[in-house]
Amino acid sequence: MSQTKKKTASGEDTKPQISFINKFFRGSKHRSSIAEIRRESNGLEKNNCQPNVGTQEITATDFAKSQPDSSEMEGESKAEKNEQFLQKLGKKAVNKCLGLSSCGLTTADMREVGEALKVIPELEELNLSWNRKVGGNLPRILQKFQEGNKIRTLEFVDCALTSEDGAFMGQLLPVMQNLEVLDLSINKNIRGSLNSIAQGFKTTSNLKVLKLHSCGLSQNSIKILDAAFRYLCKLRRLDLSCNKDLGGGFEDSPAGLATLGHLQVLDLHQCSLTGDDVVSLTQVIPLLSNLQELDLSANKKMGCSSENLLSRLRFLPALKSLQIHNCALDGESFTALAEASVHLPGLEIFNLSWNKCIGGNLKLLQETLKLSASLQVLELSSCSLVTGDLAFLASIIQTGHLGKLRKLDLSYNDNICDTGWTAFCQNVQFLKELTELDISLRPSNFQDCGPWFGHLLCAMTKLLEITEIGMKRWILSTLQEEELECFNQDHKRSIHFDHGRFQ
Repeated sequence: MSQTKKKTASGEDTKPQISFINKFFRGSKHRSSIAEIRRESNGLEKNNCQPNVGTQEITATDFAKSQPDSSEMEGESKAEKNEQFLQKLGKKAVNKCLGLSSCGLTTADMREVGEALKVIPELEELNLSWNRKVGGNLPRILQKFQEGNKIRTLEFVDCALTSEDGAFMGQLLPVMQNLEVLDLSINKNIRGSLNSIAQGFKTTSNLKVLKLHSCGLSQNSIKILDAAFRYLCKLRRLDLSCNKDLGGGFEDSPAGLATLGHLQVLDLHQCSLTGDDVVSLTQVIPLLSNLQELDLSANKKMGCSSENLLSRLRFLPALKSLQIHNCALDGESFTALAEASVHLPGLEIFNLSWNKCIGGNLKLLQETLKLSASLQVLELSSCSLVTGDLAFLASIIQTGHLGKLRKLDLSYNDNICDTGWTAFCQNVQFLKELTELDISLRPSNFQDCGPWFGHLLCAMTKLLEITEIGMKRWILSTLQEEELECFNQDHKRSIHFDHGRFQ
């Protein structure tokens, strides 16, 4: 009584507050209002005092009418338990989404998750990623999903899913007619049940995003998937990256992949693609006319066989991101790429890092760099660039091109002398939208900064968007250290100069 009086005297509302989660799990305003009325009534009995001004008195008749039936009581009890479960995890269900990624869920939690899902009929997104106890328990979690559910997104990244989990997923897919996003990445044991999953795709016509990154897929896996692709006519994003045993799987012409006419993103990086794979993909990729992002990076065996494929990229006018770093391109392949890229005016991200053949040949990209008015990211790390390459880049910048560039990576190009860096630093000021610049040296190399450092500092005063400058292993003289300190004090800007002898 004393506690209640203190709260009332302080002006605080004694009426219990109903959390959003509580309302969400109760599923209807009706049940929430019933519970609220019951709590108010109990509170008035305990207080044995007149209700506050503005509080409606509850008669016995009103209270009797408000009593829920046994099924409502049971549902309400389950809802409260589910709310307590989520509160224990520090999570909330908001806007029809339930995100429990990286929660350290235990085996005992799996049943509670399944029970929670039963009282969220409107659920559209479920993310249980990075909980390895999900593996082996997927049927227990998802078994209550019925035909007509509204699930649009399922994410089970690195959940240690078993082959049995994969088979269950294949059986469940036909009742998920609204499913648009399925991410099973980093679950290598589902490879054994890939056929069951592929069978499920035949009735999942609305799927738009499929991610099977690092799932241990093999050559045979591609044949299984390719047969299912013809049913995924709405697919927009396909991620098969980091499946190192996939090499050779595309050697037989992937006819199913060619039917994905709406595909916008294709990620095949680090898939050990062979020369024969590249020959087959040369027939398919140019047919994907809506493709906006293509990643073929870290496939070193494709280098000398990629000339025809790279040449035919000109038939992808919508391409915005092209990632071909560390592909061991040779001179002919790079020349073909340079000629094709002229026909990609919407290119925003161009990553050519770790292709040594570019050194001394950067000028082949002259027309591309002049015409790419939308280019925002240019990565040329470890390309064996020489002084002439940097002088060429400086001239392109000086003439007003690359005006939209936000990130420029020139790191690990240790063969550029001071005259090249000076030419570049004198002109980098014209990249008005630049936010990141990296000119770091290799871990095994240390060099003294030349007089060009002063030009770089001067340019920074005119680049108002710049926040990060990578200069690892460039050694500043005492005078240059003082100049940098004065620059930081005078301009009071949050520019991080990442430099030093021991980095």
